[in-house]
This record gives sequence, C-alpha cells and structure tokens, in this order.
Amino acid sequence: MVRSRSPVSRLLSGLSAADRSAVSQALNLVDDQRPKERAAALELLDRLEQRDDAGGAVRVGITGAPGAGKSSLLNALVETLREQERTIGIIAVDPSSQQSGGALLGDRMRIGFSARESGVFLRSMAARDRLGGLADATYASVAILSAVFDLVFIETVGVGQSECDVARLVDSLIFVAQPGAGDTLQFMKAGILELPDIFVVNKADFGATAERARNELIAGLGMASERDGEGWQAPVILTSARDESGIKELAEAIDAHRGWLETSGELPVRRARGRLGFVRDALVRRYGEYGLDHIGGGAALEARVAEASEYSTFRLVHELGSEIEEALRRP
Repeated sequence: MVRSRSPVSRLLSGLSAADRSAVSQALNLVDDQRPKERAAALELLDRLEQRDDAGGAVRVGITGAPGAGKSSLLNALVETLREQERTIGIIAVDPSSQQSGGALLGDRMRIGFSARESGVFLRSMAARDRLGGLADATYASVAILSAVFDLVFIETVGVGQSECDVARLVDSLIFVAQPGAGDTLQFMKAGILELPDIFVVNKADFGATAERARNELIAGLGMASERDGEGWQAPVILTSARDESGIKELAEAIDAHRGWLETSGELPVRRARGRLGFVRDALVRRYGEYGLDHIGGGAALEARVAEASEYSTFRLVHELGSEIEEALRRP
C-alpha cells in the first residue's frame, strides 16, 4: 500500500508548481501558534531553506514615511514588471489593531490593479507588538514567497525601526521620500541614509518641489558617500506613480543592484548578516541580553550561527531558544 504524502510534502509540491492555494496555506501555517502547526511550519521552512540556491528570488524592501506614496509606487512598479512577465509576491506590513491583533490597514485595495493580476500575490500582515517593526511571521513569509515568485516586495508601514528591520530581510532596500516634507535632515540625523540601496523621490508631478527634494537627497548622500567606498552608489530616482514617469528606471535600478550584489560577492554576505540579525533579534526579544549571556553572549552566538549551516534560520532560533530556557531553569 502506498503511503500518502505528508502535509508538508504536499505544500512543497504546491509551492514548486506556484499553486496560489498552496502559498496561502503555507503562509497561514507559519502564522499559526499551535504546537503541532509550529512543528510542521519548522519542517516546511527547514526544507525550503535547504533547497534555496545562492540567489533565488530578488527580495526588495520599500519603506518611507507615511503618505510618501509607497503603495501607489509599488502598484506602478509591479505593473511594469508584469509587462516583463515576471511574477511578484508582496507582503504589506501594517500597524496592528489593538483589539484583534490583525492588520489595521490590511486590504487589497491599497495595491489595486496589481493585486488582482494572476502573476501577483499580496498578503497583508500585522506588525503585532513590534511598533514600526516586523513580526517573526513576516520573515518566514518571505522565505515562502521567495520559493515561488521572481521578486518579493516587503512594504513597511514606515515608522519606528522598520527601516532597520526590513534591511536585514531584503537584498535591496528602497527608500521613498515625499517632496516638501522637509525630511532630509531628519533622515540624516536618524542614520537612515546609511541603509537604503535605492532612493526614490515620489510625486515628480509636484514639479520644482520634487526636484528640490531630489537635490537635497543627492547632497545628503554626498555627505555620507564614504559608506560604500567604491562599491554600490545608491541612485536617487525621481518618479511619479500617477504619471508612471521614472518607474522603468526604478525597475532597472533594482536589477542593477541585484547584478552588483552577485558579481561583487555581496549577496551571500548580506544574506548571512540578515540571518544573524534575525536570530539575535528574536532571541533577545524573547529572553533579553541576560538570556543571550547563557549561551555565551553575542560573539558566541555569531560563531554558532555561522557554524550551524545545516539548520534553517527558524530552526536555529528554536534550538537556541530551547538551550537558553534549559540554562535559565538550572539552579
């Protein structure tokens, strides 16, 4: 008698076939907190990470202040990419409802046309208790979408520490600025100019105001130009989601940055740095620095993460967390 395949094996087959229902089921699984489902989610994520090649999907973060037009810009960008017959996965991270814990702004109207396209998959997710940040399920969801789609976009709510969080998760970070908001000096003070790989001044239809904002950003980047030395130099692109100007240039910049990451050898370095950052952040959030000290502190953790190549990122958090809990129980 032939045994039926496990639920995880069926999900993996569905993901390989780009089955949208399998994508939805996998995303629901990694967001489920029940013990049995958590075990199945870890198995799924283990197997996805094991079969992921050195590159995989292009992972792109889009962040910026509320009102900068991130959703409209992403909608226009996705339409352009779909004209190239590239498939797109989108995670839109929203603030959480204090009552339900769900995504407060989550609805598919924010990325209207593109979300209804057959080659596009959109999932709204709540930041949960991480004000301005990303819930653990967001990281797991990126791993799932990366196994199915050509490009995966993460659009943040654009407040708090979201820029730092999403920078760990993606290969390319796009910062969207709004003309006339006077944000450039604030960006410099907050160190935000050090993070993005591509800058966009949206709403080019504002005319001279948009041009002035672009020039301010270019000047600000000139003051911070030593961050990459002779490496990637972040472009500043003027776009208009309404007029669709600059959208093709933005798509080309994303491809150019991915090409640079691959040829320079920076892609695996960035992925490894993001893996370490995710593991450390997850452990510190759950157990604090005191808990981390029980496995040797930050330096020891970095060595453990580098050595544990056979573990997925998510399995590593689980195993190290269990180790910390056991150490904390000792008298």
